[in-house]
Parts: sequence; structure tokens; C-alpha cells
Amino acid sequence: MASQRSVTALPPVPAVLVETVRRNCLIADARHARDMAMCSYLLAMREHYRLEVGLPLGREVPRKRLGEWLEARERQWDALEDADYAPLPLEGGSIDPFDCDAANAELGDQGLFYSAGLGRGARPHFCLAVLKQRLEAPGHRVLVAGAEYAADLVGPPAALRGETIYLRERALRRWLWTRIEEWRWRRSNRALGRALTAYGVSGDEGDSDAALDAMTQAEGEAMLLHEQGELRAAALLGPVWEEMLAALDEPRSELVVRAVRDHLADCLVTLPELIAREAHASLHFHAGNLHGMRRELFPGWLQAYETWVETGSLASMAAAAEAGRGHWLAQARRLLALHAAQGEGGAAAAIAALALDATLKL
Repeated sequence: MASQRSVTALPPVPAVLVETVRRNCLIADARHARDMAMCSYLLAMREHYRLEVGLPLGREVPRKRLGEWLEARERQWDALEDADYAPLPLEGGSIDPFDCDAANAELGDQGLFYSAGLGRGARPHFCLAVLKQRLEAPGHRVLVAGAEYAADLVGPPAALRGETIYLRERALRRWLWTRIEEWRWRRSNRALGRALTAYGVSGDEGDSDAALDAMTQAEGEAMLLHEQGELRAAALLGPVWEEMLAALDEPRSELVVRAVRDHLADCLVTLPELIAREAHASLHFHAGNLHGMRRELFPGWLQAYETWVETGSLASMAAAAEAGRGHWLAQARRLLALHAAQGEGGAAAAIAALALDATLKL
């Protein structure tokens, strides 16, 4: 990174701005939260309750209070489901709530962080936080959030919007904690177990703060590498990619499109850099979090990972990343060609079927 500026003071925030972003978060949750699988929904609601009432990670959540809070929150959602997202009330005038560049041009000077955008299934995400750090680098910038004033239920810890990477440390820390809890409940994910062991996480319910600090630092770096890979991928694929993604209304085809680009980004930047750094814990963690369509499409990466575990040589993974760069770029261009040939409504089935022959086994 070329330069950086740290922001440590907790700045005063206009109450109307906080309430506007919170209301937009509630509207997003009202429209989309209950689409989640029940177990994922309940876990997300539990963690959101912890956040709102200030309970530390790992602290037992009182079931009665959680149930009462959940019922009250769902009543709020029922009242807001058909409401419109409100513009941001800033000193320079009202701004579209999805115009992050304009919002941060004003809020950044006040020590504030703002992010918004559309995630999987075109679900909106919003976050207002303390600006902990602003990093400037050739071709992009990074905004790092500290304490959060408002956030939706399942906003991503890291995201790329235009030429800006947004990283939310608190959201990342909470997500990592859920991965630790999941592993303690069900220890079948050996790669995740190796990662947690490397970070010093024990199998007991004891104090994991130091290990969680180390994970947040290292996996935050890994997420930044992935978003830098997304920037590289965007330069190779052009703006039509986002148009194609926005046009898809079939879940499996969206999963294919997102997985192909994720793999391309990782093979361009994330994996080569982690291998070069010999970041063993992050490489274990990456393998342990390869799920769903991403796992289905890239069995060759897991084969290379297991070879590394058995032999101690990173050469297999370096070769897999190198093969992946060409493979996933070719598959991404196939997707763009399908979209161009069949139009917005006709490409979804063909894209979903592509998963049958797009896998990289090595």
C-alpha cells in the first residue's frame, strides 16, 4: 500500500443519519432475512442480538430475551417490508443510499465509513461505522470499518464496489467466531480444524480472544487479497460481467457465475500470494471454507491441498493456482458468450448447466 491514515477517535454522528441507515438495514432484512434456511436464520439472528445488546462473543444468550427480541424484530419487519430505501441526509444534500463514493467523499472527512451494495440474490446491504483506516494504493483504495453504528443482518465482511474495497473488522470477527463454534460442534471439517489449530484455537470453550485476534488480522489480509483479485478479474472481464450477474434470476446460475469469478480472483491473486508468504493457517482456512458450488467446481484445488498436507510441499497448490488462472478465465468468457448469445432471459439454464463440464480436476 502506498499510504495509510488511521482514525482512532469515535466521531459524533448525526442521529438522523444513523436512524436512516438503520431503517434501510431493517427494510433490507424485512425483504430478505426470512429467505434464509432456518438454521442459518436463527444463527444470524442470535449474533445480531448479541451485537445490538452488546453481549461479548461466546457469551450465553438468554433464550427468553432472544425470543422476545426476535418477535419484536419480525413485527418491525412486517411494518417496513413495503417501504422504500431512504436517501442519506448529509450536509451536502440527500444522496442515493447506494452511492458509496459520494457518501464517503463527505463522511470520510468526518471519520466515518459507509458501504452499500447488492449481494447474493440482489439483496441490499448497508453499513455505517467508524472509519478505522483508509489505505490508498495504485488503482484502488481500502476503507476499514471499526465500531459499527448500523448494519444489516448478514452484510459481508469484505466487498468490492467500483475501485474501493470495504473491510468490516467487527463483521469479520463475528463471522470467524461462528466458524470456531461450528467446528467445536461438528469436527468433521479437517481443513478448518487444521487452520484453527494453527491459530491456537483449542477444542474447549475456553478463552479464544488471542487466537481470534490473530485470525481476524490474517484472514482480513486474505480477504483483501481476494478483493484485489476481484479487481484484476474485473479488468479482464469488463463491465458486462456485472450486467450479466444482475440479469440472472435463477439461483443455481447465479451461484455458478459467482463461483467462477471467485475462483478466478483467487487464482490471480489470493492463492499465489498466500503460497508465496507460506501462510499455512490461511491456506488451511481457505480449503476449510470451500463449500457449495465453489467446492463442486474446483475439486482439483482440494486434491492439491491434500497433497500439500501429505507431503509438506506447496508445489501442488502453486500448480493448481497456475492452472486455475487460465481455466477460470476461459470459463468466465464462456459465460459472457452465453449471455451475449442468448440475452438476459435465455442464458440462465445454459449457465447453470455449465457447472457440469466446467470443473477443474487437474
